[in-house]
Amino acid sequence: MKYIEKKTKIVLDKFTEYVIYQFDIQNQDETIVKIPINFSECKNFDWNIGVIYGGSGTGKTTLLKEFGEIKDHKFNNNISLISNFDFMEPEEVTLLFTSMGLSSVPTWLRSFESLSNGEQYRAMLAYKVAKSNNNDVILIDEFTSVVDRDVAKSMSNAVQKYIRKQNKKIILASCHFDILEWLRPDWTYSPIKGVVERHDYRRSERPKIKLSISRCRYEAWKMFKQHHYLTDELNKTAETFLIELNGQYIGFFGILPFPGVGDAKTRRLSRMVILPDFQGLGIGTKVFNYLCSLYWAEEHQMYVRTVSPALGKFMENNSNWKATSSNGKIPGDDSSGRKLMKRVGYSYKYIGEKSKDNTDIIKMNRQAWKDVSQNQITLF
Repeated sequence: MKYIEKKTKIVLDKFTEYVIYQFDIQNQDETIVKIPINFSECKNFDWNIGVIYGGSGTGKTTLLKEFGEIKDHKFNNNISLISNFDFMEPEEVTLLFTSMGLSSVPTWLRSFESLSNGEQYRAMLAYKVAKSNNNDVILIDEFTSVVDRDVAKSMSNAVQKYIRKQNKKIILASCHFDILEWLRPDWTYSPIKGVVERHDYRRSERPKIKLSISRCRYEAWKMFKQHHYLTDELNKTAETFLIELNGQYIGFFGILPFPGVGDAKTRRLSRMVILPDFQGLGIGTKVFNYLCSLYWAEEHQMYVRTVSPALGKFMENNSNWKATSSNGKIPGDDSSGRKLMKRVGYSYKYIGEKSKDNTDIIKMNRQAWKDVSQNQITLF
């Protein structure tokens, strides 16, 4: 077994002498910490995600440095967060942010220092991942140590999906064990055990996420409007829904009539917001698919028109959605002469299955509050 030795010379004074004699320390010249190192197994198989885990003082950071230099980045607070990623094209950055669970568009326009701890951590991760080359190993120390545990889980899930999709390599050092089931690493290493333990992430089950979906009053929009990229106004005819996880309101959906495309029962998505701390778990798109299946069971055809590349690509790759004739086109002026913004949009129609669950939730009067009707779903 190979070891890394960390030696510290003891400077004698009344404090160190007290400790030495009071506790009968034998070596009065230096302290020595021996950290077992045995990563040779990592060369024998392909991997994307490794985790070095253990308590404080077990040598995680020292071991992490065996793979290279741990680089930190200082963001320019005089410009917007997205402008710090000027080595990429703007659309690429928006897709990166969304994939890393940093999908609140107003956040992209703020300075790094004005973000929450969770948003700053996601931004730092996004920068390190984006800056890495194909042959690099991305090194992250103290992973999720400064964020709430709900943030840590959603962040871990977002990171592992993006890293595998991009076929990159990342090693994360952490003292937290609750993230392992969300990171689903290919290998883990504990300084206590001193061996690399391989894992088949494809056989590991992700934790179940159970949500409650409730009808709510229009006023609930106030809790979420600052996180939406469009105007904070919402048409008061919208059918509104709250998403609840572990007693917290984490998401909001607004659905509007869309008679200009179909009949009076046709609907379209107007607002979809998941709070920043819970982005990266796939909650928004999965809940929306579920809502669409409820509406479709009551013969309400659902449409989406959006300028979000991430949402557009989701529908493009999801069999529940079919592109309409206006997908990927720049709209002209409408019949009223109103000028529309000249940008490419995504337009899709829901063609998935009709839900067999209770559809009372979508029939409630729009003034109904959350405890009047709700559905519970399990995402995965």
